[in-house]
Amino acid sequence: MSLPIVADIQQPGAAAPARPEVRSLSREELGALVARLGEKPYRAGQLYKWLHQKYALSFEEMSDLPKAFRAKLQAEVVLEPLVLDKDQRSTDGTIKFRWRTTDGKLIESVYMPDEERGRRTLCISTQVGCAMGCGFCATGTMGLARNLTPGEIAGQVHQVNRFLIEEGLVPGPRPLTNLVYMGMGEPLHNFENVKASLEILLSEEGPNFSHRHVTVSTAGIVPNILRLGAETEVKLAISLNATTDECRDKVMPVNRRWKIADLMEACRKFPMRQGRRITFEYVLFDGINDTDADLERLVQLVRQVPAKVNLIQYNKNEGLPYEPSPPERVQHFIDGLMRRGVQAMARKNRGRDILAACGQLAAEGGPGRKPAKGILTGQLAPRGA
Repeated sequence: MSLPIVADIQQPGAAAPARPEVRSLSREELGALVARLGEKPYRAGQLYKWLHQKYALSFEEMSDLPKAFRAKLQAEVVLEPLVLDKDQRSTDGTIKFRWRTTDGKLIESVYMPDEERGRRTLCISTQVGCAMGCGFCATGTMGLARNLTPGEIAGQVHQVNRFLIEEGLVPGPRPLTNLVYMGMGEPLHNFENVKASLEILLSEEGPNFSHRHVTVSTAGIVPNILRLGAETEVKLAISLNATTDECRDKVMPVNRRWKIADLMEACRKFPMRQGRRITFEYVLFDGINDTDADLERLVQLVRQVPAKVNLIQYNKNEGLPYEPSPPERVQHFIDGLMRRGVQAMARKNRGRDILAACGQLAAEGGPGRKPAKGILTGQLAPRGA
């Protein structure tokens, strides 16, 4: 049997746990666990709701489950939620959460309220660090430690919902309205775990998010763009950031593996059912990708599919060799796109004062790490857990 073009990235030094992580189990897997423990089938539904709808952090909180059943669970599976290491609050209402995993790794997620539009969005991470090595992104300087599990990905959502309720910041029982997979890591480089987390977060017995309110962003893992379109109904965002291969090769090394033409071909094939359209994210760098020629090429690229463009003024990261385009240049791009019939807007930079804005997440790690070899050369990495 042939291997896929892109395997999920391996987790260096990660050993298989002696007991499975219960928050990563699917509804069907929980049903099998309950049956194996000799319990009635409806207990699986109760357990699933405690984990993914009531945001339980321990078996002790599951008050309507018999103590004997809870004891069996304690012996068979692990329930170890993320630990809140730090939360930082911005003057604009943004909150950045730094979480510690059970193996001591640090990840970040960002809560962005927009009460005018009735949206409360969480930007979530999918990996500890990132292998993409994008030249403008602080997370890219960390290198990659490992994938996050489905339970760790969904757990960010559960624990922020619980935090917002307990702090009295917004009404319950599910304060968050929108999710964006745009935090630390490349979601489509951890495809299986991301897909499993989506199944949890969209499930009726769980948080029950609408697929219309969930967006997965990618730097351009072309084969898995097609898988995302075929196997889910969530929205797609493409981090484009250049209009020529020469420029994108420098800014985003993934382009050395899949060129802009490959990326756009995948976008044309992406299913547009349920009224989906693709969001193209375009970070503007002064003198790099903000010329009038870039504007014209950008129009031609995004016209190929139902699309909108989010223009982002670069958030300066110390030690990285890029400067933001001036605000008038951003507006020039917006006006130029709109005149040519392309929906465009400038994304608000939220949480700059706490380093929570686009491209600024970097919980730990040092500069100078290179992208994973397998991404750029097509060599396969072993599939991660």
